[in-house]
Amino acid sequence: MAHDAITQAVRERYARAAMTGEQMCCPTGYNLDDLTRFIPEEVLNISYGCGTPAGLDTVGLGETVLDIGSGGGIDCFEAARRVGPSGRVIGVDMTDAMLEIARRNASVVARNLGYADSNIEFRKGHAAAMPVADNSIDLIISNCVINLAPDKQAVFREMFRVLKLGGRFTISDIVADRAVPNYLMQDTAKWGDCLSGALQASAYMGEMVEAGFLGLHQIKHRPWQVIDGIHFFSLTFTGYKLPMGSTSDEARFATLRGPFRRVVDEYGHPYERGRPEPIDGGTIRLLQAPPFHDLFLLTDSAAPLTASDPRWCSIQPPTEPCVWKGDYALLTGPFLEVEDDDHHVYHRGAPVEICSKTLTVLASSPYCRHFAVINRASASAQTSAKETSCSSTGNCC
Repeated sequence: MAHDAITQAVRERYARAAMTGEQMCCPTGYNLDDLTRFIPEEVLNISYGCGTPAGLDTVGLGETVLDIGSGGGIDCFEAARRVGPSGRVIGVDMTDAMLEIARRNASVVARNLGYADSNIEFRKGHAAAMPVADNSIDLIISNCVINLAPDKQAVFREMFRVLKLGGRFTISDIVADRAVPNYLMQDTAKWGDCLSGALQASAYMGEMVEAGFLGLHQIKHRPWQVIDGIHFFSLTFTGYKLPMGSTSDEARFATLRGPFRRVVDEYGHPYERGRPEPIDGGTIRLLQAPPFHDLFLLTDSAAPLTASDPRWCSIQPPTEPCVWKGDYALLTGPFLEVEDDDHHVYHRGAPVEICSKTLTVLASSPYCRHFAVINRASASAQTSAKETSCSSTGNCC
């Protein structure tokens, strides 16, 4: 299907929804009791999405925030409250009907927040060619919109262009556990339902890294729909536009604490738990980003770790028979590849079948933030699953 045809179909679908109040996309986690205090009902009635990126604690006072696909304005209005009167919010949308509603309510929200003037501007434009200046944005948010864009690589390049150095994004979108086939991609209605345009999780995160983003990591995920065996789920995640190159010639070392026994970062550098690795300035900046804070020790000299060190982190599977219930794990953490203590290897966004013992490991607090887990088995298959011994030594599969 031609890109122009997809864009036109999506625009018409959302324009119709703006007039009728039709509910679209998957349920969000908005706290409506809170939002109704300052956002008019007209906006709340046409708020579509698969997460609450602006409702997370990612927005700082005085920041400039960009919302891609701002719709009726709900996430912009929430961001406006969080940046305060000294901050600024820009919403970009391609649908006139949505822009009209958002603009009409901007002054109402400012008044409800007690601001002398509105700190929000709504602009008409496309996600793949945004009317926003280079290097001008602290934080990009987007709620179930990028999957609607036919050229997602162009969107990711635009995001990188407009972000300031050191800026970040927090977006919610629909992804799939496997590639969406052509017969679904040609279904116009399912484009508007945030299905036909969904990328496989591995492709989505991979293309963002290709655009220049680093430190991509999951904030939360939520299952949504299963169509013809394809699992669609909502993924909210964050990434950064980090400075490149070295800040100093001084040698530095990074030592992986765990819980993984081995990881590969987004530059392709491997690390084994407990073993110091020399790193350059660009890698230092990467490993100083929030998702790595408790995963590495950064030192001026080599500092090996042993299993007796309290900073060492390892989660072993329970010594019991395992059960295969159709669970699959997708790595959504800040690495290209990881290996657990039972030698399971996970590649970012690619589903790996796991048994009940591995599920227990991945559900532990050191691991759970790095994975999305789906279940591909039918209910009858899950209830009829039998215990089995993975190996004679009691190790996992």
